[in-house]
Amino acid sequence: MTDPEMSVTPYWELTFDADGDVNGKQRDRLLAGVADRKVGDLIVFAHGWNNDRSIATRLYSRFFAPFPQLVPGARLGYVGVLWPSMRFSDEPIPDFPRSVAAEMSQQSALDKDTRHSLLETFPGRATVIDQIARMLDQQPREEAELEEFGRLVRLLVEVVPPGPQALFAADTLAEGVPQSEPRMFSGSAATACEEFAQALAGLESPGGTASFSLPNPWKGAQELLRQATYYAMKRRAGTVGERGLGRVVGQLAKDVPHARVHLVGHSFGGRLVSFALRGLPEGVRTVKSVTLLQGAFSHYAFAARLPHDARAGGVLQGQQNRIDGPMVCCHSHHDSALGTMYPLASRMADDDRTVLGLNVGGMLGDKWGAMGHKGMRAVPGTRALKLADALKKGKLPASGCVNVDAAAVVKRGGPPAGAHSDIAHRELAQVVLAAGRVA
Repeated sequence: MTDPEMSVTPYWELTFDADGDVNGKQRDRLLAGVADRKVGDLIVFAHGWNNDRSIATRLYSRFFAPFPQLVPGARLGYVGVLWPSMRFSDEPIPDFPRSVAAEMSQQSALDKDTRHSLLETFPGRATVIDQIARMLDQQPREEAELEEFGRLVRLLVEVVPPGPQALFAADTLAEGVPQSEPRMFSGSAATACEEFAQALAGLESPGGTASFSLPNPWKGAQELLRQATYYAMKRRAGTVGERGLGRVVGQLAKDVPHARVHLVGHSFGGRLVSFALRGLPEGVRTVKSVTLLQGAFSHYAFAARLPHDARAGGVLQGQQNRIDGPMVCCHSHHDSALGTMYPLASRMADDDRTVLGLNVGGMLGDKWGAMGHKGMRAVPGTRALKLADALKKGKLPASGCVNVDAAAVVKRGGPPAGAHSDIAHRELAQVVLAAGRVA
């Protein structure tokens, strides 16, 4: 398949809906194409939070561009995974011109593009979205109005969905403890909005500049909406990975057993490809590497036991053993989206203690930290490498887990997201190829 926006060939797309159902025609074209083109190594990339095909395709084109020159003798094929996620208009877009990104960051929380994204991401919720937009515009002062805003947000994202989908939002599981709704929704919405507002104020004034007024809680309300949307996308990424991509990779292993698969995921796409391991049919060993780029899920997701709770483990514990090769987690301390807002939202989803006064990079970041900020944790035998060392021949292990500090290249971006989307680098393409032993 060719695409005018794509820099490499052969390239295929796989489009999934929110329940993980794949576009059957695209799947069949992929299966037939990999066989006909005698593809030896298939690079499968899943994007993070955006719902625009052109944005995802642009990211894939930029990331894939160095591959043919890096391994000219390899018979490569490329897959771009498209799934219905959500990007707010003020969030950074991978490889987007800074002037455009700066202009977009000045837009209101629910401008035309954001409303359109919400309507597409949550079909059938138009009335609720209109009510949310009206409250954000009016910003009433009464605390009861913030509580009503929280109720509407909860209704929008369907916090506890029907069926087993709630499990796909979990990063850790305690034995014998049933899944429940995030506490940021079951507790006081006004308190949650105030805490988010103060965290955002801290990002805007990282030096701790004194302020004589409390942050506007309605700024926190915007962040509550954003984090609620992320929670829904977190659940959706797991669903699409296990029920969608995992099954397609299994079918590929059956139809084209010689094809070696290398899974790559950015942000929530890292979560998606990780859950795909849970969806692999028994005995499938064609996944030769998994590379997580700024993964937006718990750094304990693969842990058998949590350091702070021996009853609990990661929801993906042991899944790294489904890979016939290494799992590589690329992380960067420059990613402030994962270093600050992710642990704050995770704490507010899973614990009812106040976050104010805690060091986000310390206690809070340690317990509720993200994979893409400081790497995976509590997985015995995990190695740690600097990017330069990981690129040396033979340095990446042939199996097991490895954290690669990619801060040397993943560093561009301002608040609030920092370097979260700064991933289109030749060095990271080299990491993918090295992890998969592609030559």
